[in-house]
Amino acid sequence: MGTLNHKMLGESVDRWFCRWREFLGGILLAALYLMFGPVSASGNVKLPSLISDNMVLQEGREVAIWGTAGPGEGVTVRFRGEKQVTTAGPGGHWKVELGPLKAGGPWDLTVAGKNTLTVHNVLVGEVWVCSGQSNMEFLVQSGLGVPGGVIHADEEVASAHYQRLRLFRAQVAVAGQPQKDVQGRWEVASPRTVAAFSAVGYFFGRDLYRALHVPVGIIDSSKGGAPAEAWMSVPTLEADPNLKKVLDSWRQEIAEYPQVLKKYEHELRQWEGSAEQAEARGNVAPEPPKFPADPRSYRWRDAGLWNGMIAPLLPYRIAGVIWYQGESNTDAPYQYRSVFTDLIRSWRRAWKEGDFPFLFVQLANFRISGEYPDAWAVLRESQAKALALPETGMAVAIDIGNACSIHPRNKQSVGRRLALAAEAIAYGRNVVYQGPTYQSLEAVNGTSRLRFSHIGGGLVARGGRLVGFEIAGEEQKFVPAEARIEGNQVVLSSPLITKPVAARYAWADYAECNLYNKTGLPAPPFRTDDWAVTLQRHVRTSAPKLW
Repeated sequence: MGTLNHKMLGESVDRWFCRWREFLGGILLAALYLMFGPVSASGNVKLPSLISDNMVLQEGREVAIWGTAGPGEGVTVRFRGEKQVTTAGPGGHWKVELGPLKAGGPWDLTVAGKNTLTVHNVLVGEVWVCSGQSNMEFLVQSGLGVPGGVIHADEEVASAHYQRLRLFRAQVAVAGQPQKDVQGRWEVASPRTVAAFSAVGYFFGRDLYRALHVPVGIIDSSKGGAPAEAWMSVPTLEADPNLKKVLDSWRQEIAEYPQVLKKYEHELRQWEGSAEQAEARGNVAPEPPKFPADPRSYRWRDAGLWNGMIAPLLPYRIAGVIWYQGESNTDAPYQYRSVFTDLIRSWRRAWKEGDFPFLFVQLANFRISGEYPDAWAVLRESQAKALALPETGMAVAIDIGNACSIHPRNKQSVGRRLALAAEAIAYGRNVVYQGPTYQSLEAVNGTSRLRFSHIGGGLVARGGRLVGFEIAGEEQKFVPAEARIEGNQVVLSSPLITKPVAARYAWADYAECNLYNKTGLPAPPFRTDDWAVTLQRHVRTSAPKLW
Protein backbone atom coordinates (compact mmCIF):
# COMPACT_ATOMS: atom_id res chain seq x y z
CA MET A 1 0.00 0.00 0.00
CA GLY A 2 1.36 3.46 -0.88
CA THR A 3 2.40 5.98 1.73
CA LEU A 4 -0.33 8.51 2.77
CA ASN A 5 1.38 11.91 3.07
CA HIS A 6 0.26 14.67 5.41
CA LYS A 7 -1.42 16.70 2.65
CA MET A 8 -3.51 13.74 1.48
CA LEU A 9 -4.43 12.89 5.07
CA GLY A 10 -5.48 16.48 5.76
CA GLU A 11 -7.64 16.63 2.64
CA SER A 12 -9.31 13.32 3.57
CA VAL A 13 -10.09 14.55 7.07
CA ASP A 14 -11.49 17.84 5.68
CA ARG A 15 -13.80 15.98 3.28
CA TRP A 16 -15.00 13.64 6.03
CA PHE A 17 -15.65 16.57 8.40
CA CYS A 18 -17.58 18.57 5.80
CA ARG A 19 -19.82 15.59 4.91
CA TRP A 20 -20.50 14.87 8.59
CA ARG A 21 -21.30 18.56 9.24
CA GLU A 22 -23.70 18.62 6.27
CA PHE A 23 -25.38 15.46 7.59
CA LEU A 24 -25.84 16.89 11.09
CA GLY A 25 -26.96 20.22 9.64
CA GLY A 26 -29.61 18.48 7.60
CA ILE A 27 -30.94 16.68 10.66
CA LEU A 28 -31.01 19.99 12.62
CA LEU A 29 -32.85 21.85 9.87
CA ALA A 30 -35.39 19.04 9.55
CA ALA A 31 -36.01 19.15 13.30
CA LEU A 32 -36.44 22.92 13.26
CA TYR A 33 -38.85 22.65 10.34
CA LEU A 34 -41.01 20.12 12.22
CA MET A 35 -41.07 22.35 15.33
CA PHE A 36 -41.35 25.85 13.86
CA GLY A 37 -41.96 25.63 10.14
CA PRO A 38 -39.61 27.01 7.44
CA VAL A 39 -36.36 28.58 8.73
CA SER A 40 -35.21 31.90 7.16
CA ALA A 41 -31.74 33.33 7.92
CA SER A 42 -32.84 36.74 6.61
CA GLY A 43 -35.97 37.01 8.74
CA ASN A 44 -34.55 39.14 11.56
CA VAL A 45 -35.11 42.87 11.83
CA LYS A 46 -31.81 44.75 11.95
CA LEU A 47 -31.02 48.43 12.58
CA PRO A 48 -28.09 50.58 11.43
CA SER A 49 -25.50 51.68 13.97
CA LEU A 50 -26.97 55.18 14.15
CA ILE A 51 -30.24 53.81 15.53
CA SER A 52 -28.98 52.44 18.81
CA ASP A 53 -28.95 52.97 22.57
CA ASN A 54 -28.35 56.58 23.74
CA MET A 55 -29.19 58.15 20.38
CA VAL A 56 -30.66 61.62 19.92
CA LEU A 57 -33.49 62.19 17.42
CA GLN A 58 -34.09 65.60 15.86
CA GLU A 59 -36.90 67.60 17.41
CA GLY A 60 -39.51 69.59 15.54
CA ARG A 61 -39.82 67.45 12.42
CA GLU A 62 -40.51 63.94 11.21
CA VAL A 63 -37.60 61.57 11.72
CA ALA A 64 -36.73 58.42 9.84
CA ILE A 65 -36.28 55.01 11.43
CA TRP A 66 -34.98 52.43 8.99
CA GLY A 67 -33.27 49.07 8.70
CA THR A 68 -33.48 45.64 7.09
CA ALA A 69 -35.63 42.54 7.49
CA GLY A 70 -36.70 39.59 5.41
CA PRO A 71 -38.26 40.59 2.07
CA GLY A 72 -41.98 41.11 2.61
CA GLU A 73 -41.61 40.96 6.40
CA GLY A 74 -43.93 43.22 8.38
CA VAL A 75 -42.20 45.73 10.67
CA THR A 76 -43.77 47.74 13.51
CA VAL A 77 -42.05 50.72 15.15
CA ARG A 78 -43.28 52.20 18.45
CA PHE A 79 -42.05 55.36 20.15
CA ARG A 80 -43.70 57.62 22.74
CA GLY A 81 -47.14 56.17 22.06
CA GLU A 82 -46.83 56.44 18.28
CA LYS A 83 -47.01 53.32 16.13
CA GLN A 84 -45.91 53.01 12.50
CA VAL A 85 -46.21 49.84 10.41
CA THR A 86 -44.48 49.00 7.14
CA THR A 87 -43.31 46.05 5.04
CA ALA A 88 -39.74 45.33 3.97
CA GLY A 89 -39.23 45.62 0.23
CA PRO A 90 -37.82 42.96 -2.13
CA GLY A 91 -34.28 43.87 -1.07
CA GLY A 92 -35.15 43.66 2.61
CA HIS A 93 -35.00 47.42 3.26
CA TRP A 94 -37.70 49.33 5.17
CA LYS A 95 -38.24 52.82 6.59
CA VAL A 96 -40.90 54.67 8.58
CA GLU A 97 -41.36 58.28 9.66
CA LEU A 98 -42.14 59.31 13.24
CA GLY A 99 -43.21 62.66 14.61
CA PRO A 100 -42.78 65.58 14.48
CA LEU A 101 -41.18 65.10 17.90
CA LYS A 102 -40.89 67.33 20.95
CA ALA A 103 -37.63 67.61 22.88
CA GLY A 104 -37.20 65.45 25.94
CA GLY A 105 -36.55 61.93 27.11
CA PRO A 106 -35.25 59.44 27.80
CA TRP A 107 -37.58 56.92 26.20
CA ASP A 108 -37.35 53.47 24.61
CA LEU A 109 -37.99 52.74 20.94
CA THR A 110 -39.08 49.27 19.81
CA VAL A 111 -38.86 47.70 16.37
CA ALA A 112 -40.65 44.39 15.85
CA GLY A 113 -40.79 41.94 12.99
CA LYS A 114 -40.13 38.26 13.45
CA ASN A 115 -37.91 39.42 16.28
CA THR A 116 -38.13 42.51 18.52
CA LEU A 117 -35.38 45.07 19.13
CA THR A 118 -35.50 47.72 21.85
CA VAL A 119 -33.39 50.88 21.65
CA HIS A 120 -32.90 52.30 25.14
CA ASN A 121 -32.26 55.76 26.58
CA VAL A 122 -33.39 57.73 23.51
CA LEU A 123 -33.51 61.54 23.67
CA VAL A 124 -35.11 64.08 21.35
CA GLY A 125 -33.30 67.36 20.78
CA GLU A 126 -30.85 68.98 18.34
CA VAL A 127 -28.66 66.81 16.10
CA TRP A 128 -25.56 68.14 14.35
CA VAL A 129 -23.03 66.45 12.07
CA CYS A 130 -19.39 67.46 12.44
CA SER A 131 -16.99 66.60 9.64
CA GLY A 132 -13.69 67.53 8.02
CA GLN A 133 -10.09 66.53 8.45
CA SER A 134 -7.65 66.26 11.37
CA ASN A 135 -8.56 69.47 13.17
CA MET A 136 -12.11 68.15 13.44
CA GLU A 137 -10.91 64.63 14.21
CA PHE A 138 -8.55 66.06 16.89
CA LEU A 139 -9.47 64.45 20.22
CA VAL A 140 -10.19 66.10 23.55
CA GLN A 141 -7.32 64.07 24.99
CA SER A 142 -4.51 62.43 23.03
CA GLY A 143 -4.76 58.77 22.14
CA LEU A 144 -6.04 56.21 19.62
CA GLY A 145 -3.51 57.29 17.01
CA VAL A 146 -5.39 60.55 16.36
CA PRO A 147 -3.94 64.01 17.13
CA GLY A 148 -5.31 65.23 20.42
CA GLY A 149 -4.81 66.96 23.71
CA VAL A 150 -6.57 70.31 24.06
CA ILE A 151 -5.40 72.93 26.53
CA HIS A 152 -6.48 71.93 30.06
CA ALA A 153 -7.47 68.51 28.71
CA ASP A 154 -7.47 66.77 32.10
CA GLU A 155 -9.82 69.36 33.59
CA GLU A 156 -12.12 69.24 30.57
CA VAL A 157 -12.42 65.46 30.74
CA ALA A 158 -12.98 65.42 34.50
CA SER A 159 -15.81 67.97 34.27
CA ALA A 160 -17.64 66.32 31.33
CA HIS A 161 -20.88 65.38 33.11
CA TYR A 162 -23.62 65.93 30.53
CA GLN A 163 -26.22 63.15 30.51
CA ARG A 164 -28.23 64.93 27.82
CA LEU A 165 -25.30 65.43 25.45
CA ARG A 166 -24.65 62.39 23.25
CA LEU A 167 -21.74 61.67 20.94
CA PHE A 168 -21.56 59.29 17.95
CA ARG A 169 -18.15 58.70 16.38
CA ALA A 170 -18.25 57.08 12.94
CA GLN A 171 -15.46 54.65 12.18
CA VAL A 172 -13.34 55.56 9.17
CA ALA A 173 -14.58 53.85 6.01
CA VAL A 174 -13.46 54.48 2.42
CA ALA A 175 -15.79 52.96 -0.18
CA GLY A 176 -16.32 52.87 -3.92
CA GLN A 177 -20.12 53.00 -3.69
CA PRO A 178 -22.52 54.74 -1.24
CA GLN A 179 -22.93 52.58 1.85
CA LYS A 180 -26.06 51.89 3.92
CA ASP A 181 -24.34 51.77 7.32
CA VAL A 182 -21.24 53.06 9.11
CA GLN A 183 -19.93 51.52 12.30
CA GLY A 184 -20.07 53.49 15.53
CA ARG A 185 -22.10 53.90 18.68
CA TRP A 186 -23.75 56.63 20.71
CA GLU A 187 -22.07 57.56 23.99
CA VAL A 188 -23.31 59.67 26.86
CA ALA A 189 -20.90 62.56 27.46
CA SER A 190 -18.98 61.70 30.60
CA PRO A 191 -15.38 61.61 31.86
CA ARG A 192 -15.25 58.03 30.59
CA THR A 193 -16.18 58.89 26.99
CA VAL A 194 -15.28 62.45 25.92
CA ALA A 195 -11.49 61.98 25.93
CA ALA A 196 -11.77 59.99 22.69
CA PHE A 197 -14.20 62.33 20.94
CA SER A 198 -13.75 65.21 18.50
CA ALA A 199 -12.74 68.20 20.61
CA VAL A 200 -14.47 70.71 18.33
CA GLY A 201 -17.58 68.54 18.20
CA TYR A 202 -17.69 68.09 21.95
CA PHE A 203 -17.13 71.76 22.86
CA PHE A 204 -19.64 72.87 20.23
CA GLY A 205 -22.23 70.44 21.55
CA ARG A 206 -21.54 71.32 25.17
CA ASP A 207 -21.89 75.06 24.60
CA LEU A 208 -25.00 74.57 22.46
CA TYR A 209 -26.56 72.44 25.19
CA ARG A 210 -25.78 75.11 27.78
CA ALA A 211 -27.45 77.73 25.58
CA LEU A 212 -30.55 75.80 24.48
CA HIS A 213 -31.20 73.54 27.50
CA VAL A 214 -32.39 70.70 25.26
CA PRO A 215 -30.66 67.40 24.46
CA VAL A 216 -27.91 67.63 21.85
CA GLY A 217 -26.53 64.85 19.66
CA ILE A 218 -23.23 65.18 17.78
CA ILE A 219 -22.33 62.80 14.94
CA ASP A 220 -18.58 62.94 14.25
CA SER A 221 -17.67 61.77 10.75
CA SER A 222 -14.16 63.06 10.09
CA LYS A 223 -10.78 61.85 8.86
CA GLY A 224 -7.35 63.48 9.02
CA GLY A 225 -5.56 64.46 5.83
CA ALA A 226 -8.66 64.23 3.67
CA PRO A 227 -9.27 66.85 0.95
CA ALA A 228 -12.75 68.21 0.37
CA GLU A 229 -13.15 66.11 -2.77
CA ALA A 230 -13.06 62.92 -0.67
CA TRP A 231 -16.25 64.16 1.04
CA MET A 232 -18.12 64.85 -2.22
CA SER A 233 -20.39 62.49 -4.16
CA VAL A 234 -19.52 61.17 -7.61
CA PRO A 235 -22.35 63.12 -9.36
CA THR A 236 -21.12 66.35 -7.73
CA LEU A 237 -17.54 65.72 -8.86
CA GLU A 238 -18.61 64.78 -12.37
CA ALA A 239 -20.56 68.03 -12.73
CA ASP A 240 -17.35 70.09 -12.57
CA PRO A 241 -15.00 69.52 -15.57
CA ASN A 242 -11.87 70.11 -13.48
CA LEU A 243 -12.98 67.80 -10.68
CA LYS A 244 -14.05 65.15 -13.17
CA LYS A 245 -10.48 65.04 -14.54
CA VAL A 246 -9.18 64.12 -11.11
CA LEU A 247 -12.01 61.63 -10.55
CA ASP A 248 -11.17 59.94 -13.86
CA SER A 249 -7.52 59.86 -12.79
CA TRP A 250 -8.54 57.94 -9.66
CA ARG A 251 -10.53 55.51 -11.79
CA GLN A 252 -7.51 54.95 -13.99
CA GLU A 253 -5.26 54.24 -10.99
CA ILE A 254 -7.79 51.74 -9.66
CA ALA A 255 -8.00 50.01 -13.05
CA GLU A 256 -4.19 49.83 -13.28
CA TYR A 257 -3.68 48.47 -9.78
CA PRO A 258 -3.71 44.74 -10.70
CA GLN A 259 -0.85 45.35 -13.14
CA VAL A 260 0.99 47.37 -10.52
CA LEU A 261 0.68 44.42 -8.13
CA LYS A 262 2.09 42.05 -10.74
CA LYS A 263 5.03 44.40 -11.27
CA TYR A 264 5.59 44.52 -7.52
CA GLU A 265 5.54 40.73 -7.25
CA HIS A 266 8.16 40.50 -10.03
CA GLU A 267 10.35 43.11 -8.29
CA LEU A 268 9.91 41.27 -4.98
CA ARG A 269 11.14 37.99 -6.47
CA GLN A 270 14.15 39.78 -7.92
CA TRP A 271 14.84 41.39 -4.57
CA GLU A 272 14.64 38.05 -2.77
CA GLY A 273 17.36 36.68 -5.03
CA SER A 274 19.54 39.76 -4.55
CA ALA A 275 19.02 39.67 -0.79
CA GLU A 276 20.01 35.98 -0.60
CA GLN A 277 23.17 36.65 -2.61
CA ALA A 278 24.06 39.62 -0.41
CA GLU A 279 23.52 37.51 2.73
CA ALA A 280 25.70 34.69 1.38
CA ARG A 281 28.52 37.14 0.61
CA GLY A 282 28.21 38.89 3.94
CA ASN A 283 27.00 42.14 2.36
CA VAL A 284 24.16 44.46 3.33
CA ALA A 285 20.90 43.38 1.73
CA PRO A 286 19.25 45.91 -0.61
CA GLU A 287 16.03 47.65 0.41
CA PRO A 288 12.94 45.67 -0.56
CA PRO A 289 10.45 47.21 -3.00
CA LYS A 290 7.69 49.21 -1.38
CA PHE A 291 4.28 47.59 -1.41
CA PRO A 292 2.00 49.74 -3.63
CA ALA A 293 -0.89 51.42 -1.83
CA ASP A 294 -4.34 50.34 -2.96
CA PRO A 295 -6.13 53.43 -4.36
CA ARG A 296 -9.50 51.87 -3.54
CA SER A 297 -8.95 52.30 0.20
CA TYR A 298 -6.81 55.45 0.18
CA ARG A 299 -8.31 58.25 2.29
CA TRP A 300 -7.64 60.87 -0.41
CA ARG A 301 -9.72 58.99 -2.94
CA ASP A 302 -12.35 61.21 -4.52
CA ALA A 303 -15.82 60.41 -3.12
CA GLY A 304 -14.37 57.65 -0.92
CA LEU A 305 -15.29 59.19 2.44
CA TRP A 306 -18.60 60.45 1.12
CA ASN A 307 -19.52 56.90 0.15
CA GLY A 308 -18.28 55.34 3.37
CA MET A 309 -19.03 57.95 6.05
CA ILE A 310 -21.63 60.49 4.81
CA ALA A 311 -24.02 58.50 2.60
CA PRO A 312 -24.97 56.21 5.55
CA LEU A 313 -26.03 59.27 7.57
CA LEU A 314 -28.40 60.75 5.01
CA PRO A 315 -31.70 59.30 6.31
CA TYR A 316 -30.96 60.71 9.78
CA ARG A 317 -32.63 64.08 10.39
CA ILE A 318 -30.23 66.81 11.48
CA ALA A 319 -30.30 70.47 12.50
CA GLY A 320 -27.10 71.34 10.64
CA VAL A 321 -23.41 70.70 9.96
CA ILE A 322 -20.17 72.03 11.41
CA TRP A 323 -17.09 71.68 9.19
CA TYR A 324 -13.34 72.08 9.84
CA GLN A 325 -11.31 71.32 6.73
CA GLY A 326 -9.15 73.02 4.13
CA GLU A 327 -5.55 72.27 5.04
CA SER A 328 -5.37 69.51 2.44
CA ASN A 329 -6.65 71.85 -0.28
CA THR A 330 -4.05 74.61 0.17
CA ASP A 331 -2.18 73.30 -2.89
CA ALA A 332 -5.01 74.73 -5.05
CA PRO A 333 -6.57 77.40 -2.82
CA TYR A 334 -8.41 79.37 -5.52
CA GLN A 335 -10.15 76.22 -6.68
CA TYR A 336 -11.43 75.67 -3.14
CA ARG A 337 -13.96 78.48 -3.44
CA SER A 338 -15.90 76.50 -6.04
CA VAL A 339 -15.14 73.12 -4.46
CA PHE A 340 -16.38 74.23 -1.05
CA THR A 341 -19.59 75.85 -2.26
CA ASP A 342 -20.30 72.79 -4.42
CA LEU A 343 -19.79 70.59 -1.35
CA ILE A 344 -22.23 72.62 0.74
CA ARG A 345 -24.89 72.65 -1.97
CA SER A 346 -24.50 68.92 -2.64
CA TRP A 347 -24.80 67.98 1.05
CA ARG A 348 -27.98 70.02 1.33
CA ARG A 349 -29.42 68.34 -1.76
CA ALA A 350 -28.50 64.89 -0.49
CA TRP A 351 -30.09 65.38 2.94
CA LYS A 352 -33.26 66.81 1.34
CA GLU A 353 -33.83 69.17 4.26
CA GLY A 354 -33.43 72.48 2.43
CA ASP A 355 -30.73 75.01 3.27
CA PHE A 356 -29.88 73.70 6.71
CA PRO A 357 -27.22 75.68 8.62
CA PHE A 358 -23.69 74.91 7.47
CA LEU A 359 -21.09 76.39 9.83
CA PHE A 360 -17.37 76.15 9.22
CA VAL A 361 -14.01 77.06 10.72
CA GLN A 362 -11.64 79.35 8.87
CA LEU A 363 -8.07 78.03 8.97
CA ALA A 364 -5.91 79.17 11.87
CA ASN A 365 -2.47 80.76 11.75
CA PHE A 366 0.26 78.36 10.64
CA ARG A 367 3.77 79.15 9.45
CA ILE A 368 4.79 77.10 6.44
CA SER A 369 7.91 77.29 4.32
CA GLY A 370 7.88 77.30 0.57
CA GLU A 371 7.91 79.32 -2.59
CA TYR A 372 4.22 80.29 -2.38
CA PRO A 373 3.64 81.69 1.11
CA ASP A 374 0.18 83.14 0.45
CA ALA A 375 -1.59 79.83 -0.19
CA TRP A 376 -3.20 79.69 3.25
CA ALA A 377 -4.28 83.32 2.99
CA VAL A 378 -6.00 82.60 -0.33
CA LEU A 379 -7.60 79.46 1.09
CA ARG A 380 -9.05 81.48 3.98
CA GLU A 381 -10.43 83.96 1.47
CA SER A 382 -11.98 81.08 -0.49
CA GLN A 383 -13.61 79.82 2.70
CA ALA A 384 -15.07 83.26 3.42
CA LYS A 385 -16.58 83.37 -0.08
CA ALA A 386 -18.93 80.57 0.99
CA LEU A 387 -20.70 83.05 3.28
CA ALA A 388 -22.55 84.21 0.15
CA LEU A 389 -24.63 81.02 0.47
CA PRO A 390 -27.70 81.22 2.71
CA GLU A 391 -27.59 79.90 6.28
CA THR A 392 -23.80 79.73 6.48
CA GLY A 393 -21.53 80.96 9.26
CA MET A 394 -17.78 81.12 9.82
CA ALA A 395 -15.84 80.69 13.06
CA VAL A 396 -12.60 82.67 12.81
CA ALA A 397 -9.48 80.96 14.20
CA ILE A 398 -6.71 83.27 12.95
CA ASP A 399 -5.86 84.23 16.55
CA ILE A 400 -5.42 80.75 18.03
CA GLY A 401 -2.96 79.20 15.58
CA ASN A 402 0.47 77.80 16.29
CA ALA A 403 3.36 78.71 14.02
CA CYS A 404 4.90 75.26 14.42
CA SER A 405 1.79 73.03 14.53
CA ILE A 406 -1.03 72.59 12.10
CA HIS A 407 -3.22 71.49 15.03
CA PRO A 408 -3.96 74.38 17.43
CA ARG A 409 -4.91 73.08 20.87
CA ASN A 410 -7.43 75.78 21.76
CA LYS A 411 -10.44 73.91 20.45
CA GLN A 412 -12.61 75.39 23.19
CA SER A 413 -12.67 78.77 21.44
CA VAL A 414 -13.45 77.10 18.11
CA GLY A 415 -16.38 75.20 19.60
CA ARG A 416 -17.64 78.31 21.36
CA ARG A 417 -17.56 80.42 18.20
CA LEU A 418 -19.37 77.74 16.21
CA ALA A 419 -22.01 77.48 18.93
CA LEU A 420 -22.57 81.26 18.83
CA ALA A 421 -23.03 81.04 15.05
CA ALA A 422 -25.54 78.23 15.56
CA GLU A 423 -27.47 80.26 18.12
CA ALA A 424 -27.79 83.14 15.66
CA ILE A 425 -28.22 81.33 12.34
CA ALA A 426 -30.00 78.11 13.30
CA TYR A 427 -32.04 79.33 16.26
CA GLY A 428 -32.58 83.03 15.54
CA ARG A 429 -31.12 84.29 18.80
CA ASN A 430 -29.97 87.87 19.16
CA VAL A 431 -26.32 87.15 19.94
CA VAL A 432 -23.06 88.56 18.59
CA TYR A 433 -21.50 85.69 16.69
CA GLN A 434 -18.93 87.37 14.41
CA GLY A 435 -15.93 89.59 14.92
CA PRO A 436 -15.42 92.94 13.15
CA THR A 437 -15.99 92.30 9.45
CA TYR A 438 -14.61 94.62 6.77
CA GLN A 439 -17.23 96.68 4.91
CA SER A 440 -15.60 99.57 3.08
CA LEU A 441 -12.45 101.69 2.59
CA GLU A 442 -12.23 105.43 2.14
CA ALA A 443 -8.98 107.26 1.29
CA VAL A 444 -8.75 110.58 3.20
CA ASN A 445 -5.63 112.83 3.12
CA GLY A 446 -3.14 110.04 2.67
CA THR A 447 -4.86 107.66 5.10
CA SER A 448 -7.22 104.73 4.67
CA ARG A 449 -10.31 104.64 6.85
CA LEU A 450 -11.84 101.18 7.21
CA ARG A 451 -15.42 100.54 8.31
CA PHE A 452 -16.67 97.32 9.84
CA SER A 453 -19.87 95.50 10.65
CA HIS A 454 -20.38 93.20 13.66
CA ILE A 455 -18.49 95.59 15.92
CA GLY A 456 -20.13 94.07 19.00
CA GLY A 457 -20.11 97.19 21.17
CA GLY A 458 -16.90 98.59 19.74
CA LEU A 459 -13.47 97.79 18.31
CA VAL A 460 -10.61 96.62 20.52
CA ALA A 461 -6.87 96.18 19.98
CA ARG A 462 -6.16 93.23 22.26
CA GLY A 463 -2.82 93.43 23.99
CA GLY A 464 -1.92 97.01 23.12
CA ARG A 465 -0.98 98.58 19.79
CA LEU A 466 -3.10 97.50 16.80
CA VAL A 467 -1.10 95.27 14.43
CA GLY A 468 -1.64 93.14 11.35
CA PHE A 469 -2.54 95.83 8.78
CA GLU A 470 -0.82 96.68 5.48
CA ILE A 471 -1.52 99.30 2.83
CA ALA A 472 -0.48 99.76 -0.80
CA GLY A 473 -0.58 102.39 -3.50
CA GLU A 474 -1.21 101.99 -7.20
CA GLU A 475 2.13 100.19 -7.64
CA GLN A 476 0.55 97.26 -5.74
CA LYS A 477 3.35 96.89 -3.18
CA PHE A 478 2.13 96.40 0.37
CA VAL A 479 3.96 97.80 3.39
CA PRO A 480 3.17 97.57 7.13
CA ALA A 481 0.73 100.27 8.20
CA GLU A 482 0.40 102.30 11.35
CA ALA A 483 -3.08 101.46 12.59
CA ARG A 484 -5.28 103.09 15.18
CA ILE A 485 -8.91 102.81 16.23
CA GLU A 486 -11.09 105.91 15.92
CA GLY A 487 -14.61 105.17 17.13
CA ASN A 488 -15.88 102.30 15.02
CA GLN A 489 -13.26 102.73 12.31
CA VAL A 490 -9.63 101.75 11.80
CA VAL A 491 -7.34 104.41 10.32
CA LEU A 492 -4.23 103.30 8.41
CA SER A 493 -1.20 105.27 7.25
CA SER A 494 2.44 104.89 6.26
CA PRO A 495 5.15 107.42 5.32
CA LEU A 496 5.95 105.14 2.38
CA ILE A 497 2.46 105.39 0.84
CA THR A 498 1.11 108.85 0.04
CA LYS A 499 -1.92 107.71 -1.98
CA PRO A 500 -3.20 104.43 -0.54
CA VAL A 501 -5.63 102.43 -2.67
CA ALA A 502 -5.75 99.06 -0.94
CA ALA A 503 -5.44 97.52 2.51
CA ARG A 504 -4.97 94.06 3.97
CA TYR A 505 -5.37 92.55 7.43
CA ALA A 506 -3.77 89.31 8.63
CA TRP A 507 -3.09 88.44 5.01
CA ALA A 508 -0.39 85.77 5.38
CA ASP A 509 -0.05 82.13 6.24
CA TYR A 510 0.97 83.25 9.72
CA ALA A 511 0.18 86.82 10.74
CA GLU A 512 0.38 88.78 13.97
CA CYS A 513 -3.06 90.35 14.41
CA ASN A 514 -5.17 91.59 17.31
CA LEU A 515 -8.38 93.33 16.16
CA TYR A 516 -11.45 92.21 18.14
CA ASN A 517 -14.85 93.51 19.10
CA LYS A 518 -15.80 94.06 22.73
CA THR A 519 -17.49 90.67 22.96
CA GLY A 520 -14.09 89.06 22.38
CA LEU A 521 -14.51 87.82 18.82
CA PRO A 522 -11.60 88.32 16.37
CA ALA A 523 -11.79 90.06 13.01
CA PRO A 524 -11.40 87.68 10.06
CA PRO A 525 -8.50 88.25 7.64
CA PHE A 526 -9.37 90.30 4.56
CA ARG A 527 -8.00 92.29 1.65
CA THR A 528 -9.66 95.14 -0.21
CA ASP A 529 -7.84 94.41 -3.48
CA ASP A 530 -8.31 91.62 -5.99
CA TRP A 531 -4.76 91.62 -7.32
CA ALA A 532 -3.25 88.40 -8.58
CA VAL A 533 -1.34 86.21 -6.14
CA THR A 534 1.44 83.88 -7.31
CA LEU A 535 0.54 80.32 -6.45
CA GLN A 536 1.89 76.84 -7.13
CA ARG A 537 -1.20 75.87 -9.10
CA HIS A 538 -4.80 76.95 -9.48
CA VAL A 539 -6.53 73.60 -10.01
CA ARG A 540 -5.75 69.95 -9.44
CA THR A 541 -5.44 67.94 -12.62
CA SER A 542 -4.87 64.38 -11.41
CA ALA A 543 -4.97 62.07 -8.42
CA PRO A 544 -1.81 61.83 -6.29
CA LYS A 545 0.55 59.11 -7.45
CA LEU A 546 0.46 56.30 -4.92
CA TRP A 547 3.15 54.19 -6.60
